[in-house]
Amino acid sequence: MGVLIAVEGLDGAGKRTLIEAVATHLRASGLRVATLAFPRYERSVHADLAAEALRGRHGDLADSVNAMALLFALDRADAGPELTKLLLDNDIVILDRYVASNAAYNAARLEQPADGPVTRWVADLEFGRFELPVPDLQLLLNVDTELAAERARARGELDANRALDAYERDGGLQQRTLAVYRELAESNWHSPWWRIRSDDDPASLAVRLAELVAG
Repeated sequence: MGVLIAVEGLDGAGKRTLIEAVATHLRASGLRVATLAFPRYERSVHADLAAEALRGRHGDLADSVNAMALLFALDRADAGPELTKLLLDNDIVILDRYVASNAAYNAARLEQPADGPVTRWVADLEFGRFELPVPDLQLLLNVDTELAAERARARGELDANRALDAYERDGGLQQRTLAVYRELAESNWHSPWWRIRSDDDPASLAVRLAELVAG
């Protein structure tokens, strides 16, 4: 069974770039590596409904914290068999967002701390009822909200399919989400966490992850 790593952070933090670079280094060292990004847009009806709601469709769906959290959770639940197979077939599986993103964003929406009711509900739902695997390690890409927002805006200008949604446009929400993420990392929410920066060397991080796999 492979090691499961979840990379977390704000929209525009640079998660995809980091994951691609680290995966390249890990494969070069001889490890079998798979990656998977959540939400699975254009692959999951639940993810697509959530994305549409955040862009003004489906009435007041986006106003409900629990409804939006449930859609993102159902996306991951549907991916459960795929994730299990990836873990069986590879030494390491790296996820771009996972359960902690649901906890962080929805705690921020409700202005609750990292140990508040909604983070417990998310964990009970996804790790408990849906029986999703708990990560062996979670990485927080600790990038300031201003830099992340600038990158997200630039990305949206280059790709119409990645235009900013309601969460990304809300600067206050992004700031609160980062604060919750930092609390989750500090408390090692459901597994060990490493806090990393966008300018950290991907090769060095790959070495650390390879040591974790070997251990």
